[in-house]
Amino acid sequence: MGAVICDASFHARCKYEAALRPRLLRLQADWPDAATVRGFQGRLATEDLALAMDFNDSRKVATAHAITGLLAANGVDTRDDLHAWLDHQANRAALRTVKGVGPKSIDYIGNLVGRSQVAVDVHLRAFAADAGVPELRYEQLRTVYEEAAVLLGHDEGALEHAIWRHQSGAA
Repeated sequence: MGAVICDASFHARCKYEAALRPRLLRLQADWPDAATVRGFQGRLATEDLALAMDFNDSRKVATAHAITGLLAANGVDTRDDLHAWLDHQANRAALRTVKGVGPKSIDYIGNLVGRSQVAVDVHLRAFAADAGVPELRYEQLRTVYEEAAVLLGHDEGALEHAIWRHQSGAA
């Protein structure tokens, strides 16, 4: 869960494959007890997340701490807990109160715990613009991608990920 929380907190405007993914893998190896929210929260109480992630961005570190506190306060400890917790709009709204967490982050967190959702980012916006789709609000563009997935007979999250990989140049 520590890696999920850090992925969600640190991913914005970051080269995922080159910069963030290696740090997340190292965090998982170095903090094996952070597989749960409680374990991660324990590490955060005694160790410096910026140092552990080798990522000195106080705003993103604060977001990770806030998400951890919110999940712990709501009894969310595992990926399965978080997967089920995200079923409720009130919980999604609670996540939105965390500074640095918007609708894209919530959809992205869902994907990280096995939900199949479209998390619209700059890559998906660029792909849509290249296809002639006008500039739309987040929710509208997400709906366009969801409807396209249905029409094409694809899983929503798989379509989103394929477009992201194509646009980002990920291997």
